[in-house]
Amino acid sequence: MAQQGKFKKELSFLDLTFLGCGSIIGSGWLYGAMNGAKLAGAHSWISWVIGAIIFILLGLVYAELSAALPRSGGFLRFPDYTHGSMVGYLIGFASLLGYTSVIGVEVIAVRSYATHYWAALSTADGGPTTLGFIVQALLVLIFFLINYWSVNFFGKVNTFVTFFKFVVPILIMVVLFMNMDVSNFHAGGADPGGIHGVFKAVVGAGIAFAFLGFRQSVDFAAEARNPQRDIPWSIIISIALCLVLYVLLQLAFIGAVPADVVAAGWSSLDYSSPWADLAQTLGIIWLANLVLIDSAISPAATGNIFLSGTARVMFAWAKNGYFYSIFRKVDPRTGLPRGALWLALILGIAWTLPAQFQVWSGLVGAVTAAFVFTYMTGPISAASLRKTNPELKRPFYLKGMGIVSPLAFIAASFIAYWSGWDVVKLLVLMLVGSLVLYFAFVDKDEKLRATLKEDFRACLWMFGYYAFMLIMSYIGSFGPTNDAGEKPHQLISGPWDTLVVAIGSLVIYYWGVNTSLKKARITEEEEVEE
Repeated sequence: MAQQGKFKKELSFLDLTFLGCGSIIGSGWLYGAMNGAKLAGAHSWISWVIGAIIFILLGLVYAELSAALPRSGGFLRFPDYTHGSMVGYLIGFASLLGYTSVIGVEVIAVRSYATHYWAALSTADGGPTTLGFIVQALLVLIFFLINYWSVNFFGKVNTFVTFFKFVVPILIMVVLFMNMDVSNFHAGGADPGGIHGVFKAVVGAGIAFAFLGFRQSVDFAAEARNPQRDIPWSIIISIALCLVLYVLLQLAFIGAVPADVVAAGWSSLDYSSPWADLAQTLGIIWLANLVLIDSAISPAATGNIFLSGTARVMFAWAKNGYFYSIFRKVDPRTGLPRGALWLALILGIAWTLPAQFQVWSGLVGAVTAAFVFTYMTGPISAASLRKTNPELKRPFYLKGMGIVSPLAFIAASFIAYWSGWDVVKLLVLMLVGSLVLYFAFVDKDEKLRATLKEDFRACLWMFGYYAFMLIMSYIGSFGPTNDAGEKPHQLISGPWDTLVVAIGSLVIYYWGVNTSLKKARITEEEEVEE
């Protein structure tokens, strides 16, 4: 039997913070401002604030969890500890969907912007040509090679690239503020506009998608030099820094769009490469060229981080016992789960196939909701551990857990609900259907079979949550539409439907907390090398 390696604790506070920032500043900034303006007009900056508040609430909860239990792929390990194998499996499957598809989203964004100067990469409807697909696949291969050698090399490359990713947006922001027309902030024509548009933009514009990257500090916890001190602060600082940057970029975009374009209404915006096209329209050619350079670097760097994170997720899933054992093996020399990296490479390329979603916006909502279905267990796990394992050492003790934790769960539910009926329906069906694989692993594992009845009881709240979200998505203002654009099944209009989601989520939150395992099954970690 080959020797099992150990993760190497080589990531500093700066590395962890820049992992978060590097993930948050990806393709979201390239498209988020324009898509936000189309949906919410001059109020779109509020959507960024709402998105940041949601993820700060979640980040605070995960800060306590990851400081107390620094685990590789912690998002999958925590629910397994507190609610057993079935909940842990479902979260793992949702994470696998979310992580691997982000790789595809980011390389699609690189290819889409590159079409600005290399037209042969895309078809007329925005999908990849054969050459475009080859370019996308080669990018994923480059991410794989960067990750394959060592976590230290990966961390240093990411820290350097993320610094550059801050410089370009700041420069764009400064130049566009110098070309601002304040009358734009009084223009209308957003679709749907108003409060509904603000809520819809959080998901539909890619705002929540942008902030998903905060989780990297948690996923790489086992490789942090000082996880108890560095992880909480890296989460909070990365979200706060990126919020300031994104709000200023949104304001700069709104103010710089030419008056004749705004006169046709915000929903009429149709830039294929928003920042580059806007700069060209304003006659600032050097800025357009700089944007095109960064349009390759920003999403590519984020895709690189998520390929690495995908391997940690697969490792954690296999470590929990719900995936093949080859994926929990760590290479002794490099301290990396190389088997999981190979699978991440294959799945990352698969998401870029021409038969998949053709354009960036077609994938963002599904990716966001998939991740949210993993985040929503964090608040319940944190509160459950306070109840069942009060003796657990908590280097970062979240004050006000009784308030922050349920608010974080409700906030996560908002994002899932705002994703809309089509996305929620698809994800719930895939998650429930994937239980076939779970029972196949349970059948082969005597230990899992022994706890199946207890684990099923601890999972009932999650099935209740799925049912509640399906019903609300069907009868609310984000429900299915007919060919005429009407919602024939809508029984609750906005924003009252969002209020109902909040109340229902609060009930399910306490259901989940009070049906956790009587004692968390926390395992000691042996895969970390000092």
